[in-house]
Amino acid sequence: MKITTADFETSAVKLEQCPAGDYPEVALAGRSNVGKSSLLNSLVNRKRLARTSNTPGRTQLINFFLINGSFYLVDLPGYGFAKVPARVKAEWGQMVEGYLSQRKQLRGVLQLVDVRHAPTADDLQMYNWLKYYGIPTAVVATKADKISRGRSVQNLAVIRKTISIREEDPLLLFSAVTGHGKDEVWKVIGEWVHIGS
Repeated sequence: MKITTADFETSAVKLEQCPAGDYPEVALAGRSNVGKSSLLNSLVNRKRLARTSNTPGRTQLINFFLINGSFYLVDLPGYGFAKVPARVKAEWGQMVEGYLSQRKQLRGVLQLVDVRHAPTADDLQMYNWLKYYGIPTAVVATKADKISRGRSVQNLAVIRKTISIREEDPLLLFSAVTGHGKDEVWKVIGEWVHIGS
């Protein structure tokens, strides 16, 4: 997909703070530090559109990025091992589940997992949430540049089995460093928002 514009639009903690209008949305979900911001920056060919951090749990809001003036990429708060109080984690869970279950503009979710590690209970819970709400999903295994191709193939099989990824849901290998898998991710997004690549 040719990117002409990519702009941060707004942040929200409640559904009513999300942007008005009918632009379709594709959300990015995943554990803290799985590489959501890096994937977003790579997709739009910008180094710092979304802030990256070595500190898990920095993204505590739902962040909306308007792409080509026609659809949103939505960065959801990371889940998992973020060093935040249990109360804050619970609030994040409610915020994210509220968005996933009620946001009419949502067309699909890219669920990111780290290809180097087996999925966690949090990853499985997120996937099951998405399937419960009937949301189109693609599982994106990030950080592909950090392990060999052979190991990637083995680990993708583990990811598919552990999460019980449905046949209709793509499982894609991705690297923000090399750009591997970028076209495949854009193809999925394009199908969801009905925009040609």
